Amino acid sequence: MRQRLSAVVQDPMCCVRYIGGLQMQTTRRVIYGLMIGYFLIALGLVFSQSPSPVVATKGKGMDFTAAMTADYSNPPPLRTFIARDSTPLPFRTYESVSKTSRILILVHGSAWHGLQLHPMAQSIASKGIARVIVPDLRGHGENPTTRGTIAYFTQLEDDLADLIAHVSKGQDNPQIILGGHSSGGGLAVRFAGGEHGNLADRFILIAPFLKHDAPTTRPYAGDWAFPAIRRITGLTMLSKIGIGILNHLPVISFALPQEVLDGASGDTATTTYSYRMNVGFAPRADYETDLAAMKQPFLLLSGGRDEVFFSDKYESVISKHTSSGTYVILDDIDHLGIVVDKTAISSVGKWLTEDR
Repeated sequence: MRQRLSAVVQDPMCCVRYIGGLQMQTTRRVIYGLMIGYFLIALGLVFSQSPSPVVATKGKGMDFTAAMTADYSNPPPLRTFIARDSTPLPFRTYESVSKTSRILILVHGSAWHGLQLHPMAQSIASKGIARVIVPDLRGHGENPTTRGTIAYFTQLEDDLADLIAHVSKGQDNPQIILGGHSSGGGLAVRFAGGEHGNLADRFILIAPFLKHDAPTTRPYAGDWAFPAIRRITGLTMLSKIGIGILNHLPVISFALPQEVLDGASGDTATTTYSYRMNVGFAPRADYETDLAAMKQPFLLLSGGRDEVFFSDKYESVISKHTSSGTYVILDDIDHLGIVVDKTAISSVGKWLTEDR
């Protein structure tokens, strides 16, 4: 201590340097403390909550009547293509009855799989409008490698790009139309805004999910999706600092009817999603940027009785960011009924055959 005081007397700037050093040490300690605190808070949120199993309540939330009474008989057999990570992924092909350059890829919504779109795919192909491809997305369907999760946030986009390449082989100048229902429509929006967006010539958005707090989303999403908010918040905090080791954890549950869960295909339902799947099976958080990237023509189709989304708000929200859309709202059709209703299917077929 005497030596330090002596040094100060002989060199006053030494005092400045000494104090500055103390301040730097204090600043480092504060920063380290804040970082540790941030990490511990995030970790605490992650492990303070997990999604609970839920079952749809009759008379509340979404109406499953149309979906449960539709005809799903005689679908084409499941085939596989090999994704870039060497995983075989399932899809169905509905061959057009007449020659056409159109290839329509239809993506199912959350929790279920491609069979949901059988009535629409079968009708469009049987009229010679398009060759229709219906995948079971990674993590979904009869026997996924790992149910309800993906390896990285953009993996579903990569899978769709690989599927497009696979089904386009041997066809000269195919016209690729990417469509999807609900979360599948949201994935189409995400695809448009990602690195593969130029692979699609057109898009079909059927009652698409944009974001949980978008103006188009009803409160509680029609009692369909039940997120573990604290866990999602914690994982989001960790992701922002580059920590993704826990992103495989489940964060959301879906309320399917007990009749579906107890039915012959009940074991093919995917009732929970990991954080990675929940993020990757939707537009990016800045969904407006994904929409702005959608320069290609697109059809927005929704039902006037949609219990999950505000159909009348789609055009005002989306048209702010892209001007290439056609908006069709059909009265007296609900969220799940929109993909099996004959009028809705006819609207899709009409739009596909119009010159663009």
